[in-house]
Amino acid sequence: MANFLENIFANLQRAGDRLVLREVRGETFVGVSGKQLLEQVANVRAYLRQSGVHPGDRCAVLGANSIEWAAIDLALMAEGAVVVPLYSRQAPAELVVMMRDSAPRLLFVGDAPLGDAIAQIWPELPQRVLFSEAVASQVAGTGIPGPPNLRRSEDLLTIIYTSGTSGDPKGVCLTTANLDHMLSCTTTRLDQLMEGQKEPDRIFHYLPFSFAGSWILLLSSLHRTSTLTLSTDLNKLADEIRLSAPHYFMNVPTLLERVRRGVEEAISKRDSLSRAVYRNARSAWERQDDGKSVLLESFWILIGKKLIFSKIRERFGPHLKALICGSAPLASETQRFFHMMGIPVLQAYGLTETTGICTMDDPRGSSEPGRVGVSIPGIEMKAGEDQEIIVRGPNIFPGYWNRPEDTAKVLRDGWFHTGDQGEVNSHGNWRISGRIKNLIILNSGHNIGPEPIEERIAEQLPGTQQIVVVGNGRGYLCALVTGAADSGAVQAALHTVNSELPHYRQVRNFTILKDIFTPESGLLTANGKLRRDVINSRYQTEIESMYSKNAAAAGGGS
Repeated sequence: MANFLENIFANLQRAGDRLVLREVRGETFVGVSGKQLLEQVANVRAYLRQSGVHPGDRCAVLGANSIEWAAIDLALMAEGAVVVPLYSRQAPAELVVMMRDSAPRLLFVGDAPLGDAIAQIWPELPQRVLFSEAVASQVAGTGIPGPPNLRRSEDLLTIIYTSGTSGDPKGVCLTTANLDHMLSCTTTRLDQLMEGQKEPDRIFHYLPFSFAGSWILLLSSLHRTSTLTLSTDLNKLADEIRLSAPHYFMNVPTLLERVRRGVEEAISKRDSLSRAVYRNARSAWERQDDGKSVLLESFWILIGKKLIFSKIRERFGPHLKALICGSAPLASETQRFFHMMGIPVLQAYGLTETTGICTMDDPRGSSEPGRVGVSIPGIEMKAGEDQEIIVRGPNIFPGYWNRPEDTAKVLRDGWFHTGDQGEVNSHGNWRISGRIKNLIILNSGHNIGPEPIEERIAEQLPGTQQIVVVGNGRGYLCALVTGAADSGAVQAALHTVNSELPHYRQVRNFTILKDIFTPESGLLTANGKLRRDVINSRYQTEIESMYSKNAAAAGGGS
């Protein structure tokens, strides 16, 4: 039976002159057909052979998403090399740590300044090759390489470095067998989503290929009859989406929550009639969604769809079937907001160690806001001690690169211990409630997961960027708040949330921070997760100040 890579090559050959991959360039596209992409792959393979790259050699790929990135990735896998994808916006010092660990034979880099920045820190940097140089290579006398080299199911395919919420990132090893299973699952789900559609999938993509889930989408697209459009300017995402007119695309919760906040802020500035229509239509829709509506409310839903909801949906183009969301749980309020607009949001959950995915919403209608779908076929999931999600199956990685002790900590008795907490309902849909290592233990002995509290506060403060609850070893909880919020609004939000919580889970004080957290500041990981240890360390003075105030008087944040 052919493996996933052989199937991709065969699919590209069948595509012939059909467009399979393109980049947005302003108001136009630059693209390649299946035949042209295979020609680029052949050029890179010839270059690799001339450079003496052998099966099992590691090669790093560092650059923004592009057609060339995809060609180099396919060529490396076809030659049996191990791909080490790196995030181009990560700090050079962090990238050097990963490359020293993986010891790549070659570094493929998107542009020269990126390579120069690495070389300044690491003079022993391996040979650098520009994407354009490798893709345009025409090595005399080598001939055109044929099908991919034979690969065993256990062969190492890639080393993807985790984002590192604490400590140095670890290299996650994935095999041919891992990808074979995962692409069979994603193909099934996308077939269900696109059922009855005759034309090729139209997909828009902006998340870096260096992330496992993003890479899986790239390979899934090349595995199917698709046209994948790559973003080239994150500052023009709205225009690029409109121009691409996709059937679906992958998102992180941050973007969807930003869209929701933007819409609600824009409506709040419109005339009183528009605000009333939106308010009444939303209330009516929510009651209908909860099964509590009355006949009269259908009028408001109809008016809302015609005057507001349909206009927002048009921004995503005429073909949109669904948005796919992963990397972190999406707030149920945001998921319901998009459903109200007529845009289904399908969630997926997983880690790099699970080949990107453990659960996926079924597009045929089983999705539940606040939950991340059912487990993918062929794997087992259950909640273990402290509600930790543990998983086993063909999607589980064989171990971390050169870290047997770390591997032994998470792979025990055939089960991968995710470090995430969650629970599953009677429909098989999972909810992710937090990370075990993020647990706050008060000096009273109460164990508290901060994420649900942070999510509830954020729902009350649509203008904020981040909420970080702190209090480990303390007598009560406090919060750091970033973004557009004033003291009165935060106090009101805490009053609302605290009224629903037991005393030990109530947030007693807060501080509004001037700066938001970003990956560049080191306070977020590359894919937007909070680096809580770093945040606690950097804002130690502000945290101490909150606790120096009397808890009974707390609430008037600083």
